Amino acid sequence: MLPVALGAGANQALRILCLGAHSDDIEIGCGGTLLRLLGERAGSSVHWVVLSATPEREREANASAAEFLAEAQSSTVVVKTFPESFFPSAWADIKNSFEEIKRAANPDVVLCHHRKDFHQDHRVVAELAWNTFRDHVILEYEIPKYEGDLATPNFYVPISRLVADRKVDLLLRHFASQAVRPWFRPDTFHGLMAVRGVECNAPQGRAEAFHARKLSL
Repeated sequence: MLPVALGAGANQALRILCLGAHSDDIEIGCGGTLLRLLGERAGSSVHWVVLSATPEREREANASAAEFLAEAQSSTVVVKTFPESFFPSAWADIKNSFEEIKRAANPDVVLCHHRKDFHQDHRVVAELAWNTFRDHVILEYEIPKYEGDLATPNFYVPISRLVADRKVDLLLRHFASQAVRPWFRPDTFHGLMAVRGVECNAPQGRAEAFHARKLSL
């Protein structure tokens, strides 16, 4: 498989914008990719935005982000309180928040939800990412869920077993509020990374996958 590099070179520091509707979405969708990029790209910075969280979930989000972003040169973590499951009805207010994010961040790459995700909050985030960041690399991550909306990705990030294990360990450690959910378990996260690892022939059998709608060579 022909590899590509983000930025001007494989060692270039990156400005990364992460967008998640809920407090564990970024970690589930692209946590391994972030850990790999921050480990390889010294000097990288991250702007991390969660758009919906209760006080308990906000505490979880901040604690998780602190560990996932430990190797970033600088990071900004923003947690909003838009009502979960009602993003379409809060479109105007969320759009205004995206304009604030645009003024605060000038990313090389945007990591966000997939625009064909069946969860309405996820779709709003994806649609507004494309509406707001018109001249940026946008990679749409995937979230396993009951709706069964996983599609065929076209952009893969192989990760090591060590990184995959750390991603899952941090998820389970920081999001105790989700432990009651039957799908929130190690084999869910490792299983998807293993399947994506098969699809891209990852050297250590693990990968995260994204939908890259537009890329310019």
